[in-house]
Amino acid sequence: MHLFRTLLAVALLTSLLGGCAAVVVTGAATGANAAHDRRTLGAYVDDEGIELKALLAITEDKDLYSQTHVNIISVNGVVLLVGQAPTEAMRLKIEDLTRGIEKVRVVHNEMTIAAPNSYMTRSSDSLITAKVKGSLFSIKGHEGFDPTRVKIVTENGVVYLMGILYRASADAVATKASRVSGVQKVVKLFEYLD
Repeated sequence: MHLFRTLLAVALLTSLLGGCAAVVVTGAATGANAAHDRRTLGAYVDDEGIELKALLAITEDKDLYSQTHVNIISVNGVVLLVGQAPTEAMRLKIEDLTRGIEKVRVVHNEMTIAAPNSYMTRSSDSLITAKVKGSLFSIKGHEGFDPTRVKIVTENGVVYLMGILYRASADAVATKASRVSGVQKVVKLFEYLD
């Protein structure tokens, strides 16, 4: 988490030094992502806000900040928490903080009771996520399916899939993800259009 604070400070200083250009570029990127998403622009912005508010709430608690590792992902108000906490009480506190944020509809707390993962494990998870993302581009025969609309998160080899899809497309995504090397398990957290 200390690395996060440093990176956040650098990003903020860079945007201040660069004037409005950084804000415009960030805003344009967010707008482009939101325009391509099945969520409304309002829901997309709400999800970004949920993730930020949850992260800030965790960083304000010294024990949570220093002893846990958590990733917060929100899609249409459905929040996934993955990572590690040393105690059940800390795991539940993170869930409670997240649940208390406005616009949160559901919280899936998949955090484990363990020491934070090593950077090697996190790197392996990132590689698995990249391989799963790449594999989705070979899915054919599902009208309206766009692999970029699937949010993929990997933690300890477990792949979590989120997004707003038709059931047949969601099943195809899960099947494809399960065949990627290194994947231990696939968890579907989709919202369905049918």
